[in-house]
Amino acid sequence: MSAILLNSSRERGVTLVPNCFIDEYMPVASGSYVKVYLYLLRCMNSSTDVGITISSIADHLDETEKDIIRALCYWEKVSLITLERNEQQEIVSITVNEPDYKTPDSRESHEAVPSEAARDAKLADEKKYPLETPQASYEEIATSKTAEPPRHHLFEKPTYSEAQIKQLTENDEVKWLLNIIEIYLERLIKPSDMQLILYLYESLGFSAELIMYLYEYCISKNKKNPSYIEAVALSWAEEGIDTVEKAEASTALYNSNYNAINKAFGLNRAPGQIEKQYIEKWLNKFAFSIEIIIEACNRTILLTQKPDFKYTDKILENWHKKGVKELSQISKLDKEHATDAAKASTAVNNYNKAPQQPRPSSQNRFNAFPQRSYTDADYSSMEQKLLQKKMN
Repeated sequence: MSAILLNSSRERGVTLVPNCFIDEYMPVASGSYVKVYLYLLRCMNSSTDVGITISSIADHLDETEKDIIRALCYWEKVSLITLERNEQQEIVSITVNEPDYKTPDSRESHEAVPSEAARDAKLADEKKYPLETPQASYEEIATSKTAEPPRHHLFEKPTYSEAQIKQLTENDEVKWLLNIIEIYLERLIKPSDMQLILYLYESLGFSAELIMYLYEYCISKNKKNPSYIEAVALSWAEEGIDTVEKAEASTALYNSNYNAINKAFGLNRAPGQIEKQYIEKWLNKFAFSIEIIIEACNRTILLTQKPDFKYTDKILENWHKKGVKELSQISKLDKEHATDAAKASTAVNNYNKAPQQPRPSSQNRFNAFPQRSYTDADYSSMEQKLLQKKMN
């Protein structure tokens, strides 16, 4: 994804947050949306020109890229920013607009439906950008299927009132679940945590055991952010993962695939963002088995002496174009390639061995004509003819 141009007419080096934003916009926006807006202000007021991407913002804020896009579209909807997109609908420019105070009437209206506006923006963005970003999160890569449209827009996320929270938390199973999650998080449950847990339990229909495994899995990756946990949960819901056993099988397959690729490349680290894109492409778009991918990785190491994901991608893309589905087909392609190479070598050798027409040694233009040999009799005859001409 290309870098995004961020425009500003303000003095750089100082991050100014308008009071209007704090008074009017911040109280009714999602916390993750506020983070994105503040980070834009920070980048916009940098002392040097800043080139940002959706990926770089997501990495800096520890959010998924879909969350970043939803936040940008939300702020565009409330006119705090203006987005420009190219023909591929990728964001190429962000202009931060000056916020303005609401009138008392509009302020009451704005505060009356804060969660509805946020949910509408989120649902609209999910429909507009279902899986459009090539830089999907690690869990989206592991569980997405390109052949099926995303379904997480079906799982509308409500905002639970205090009365609803009180009623739901009186359930013994929910009480037990909250206590366990507090232990996992090593802190007290925050309001955002409570909203997410009840959403998972009520709307997505996750069992208490599955929610506990979800938190255990995400925390094992040092990810405690509610937005990240929600993204993983939605990807599981899209895949129909509704039991701990299914979740364990999915995460085990995911981990085993990435571990196998890392081992083939000799890497002792998690793949980077671009490397994840390649792996997602090989597993989902090309639908290659891990054995075929490992074979391409091994050939890359032999030929380049380094873990070159781009080179491996070229190998796999060539195999995909030739319809490779199994390892045995690769061996067949190798034999065909060897046969073609041998035929080409034989043709070159035969050409080199063929007798060549002798060329004239001299470089003048007359050597292009056939030369004649003269005998003594010829010279004598020509001499007689010349004498006869003189006598006449």
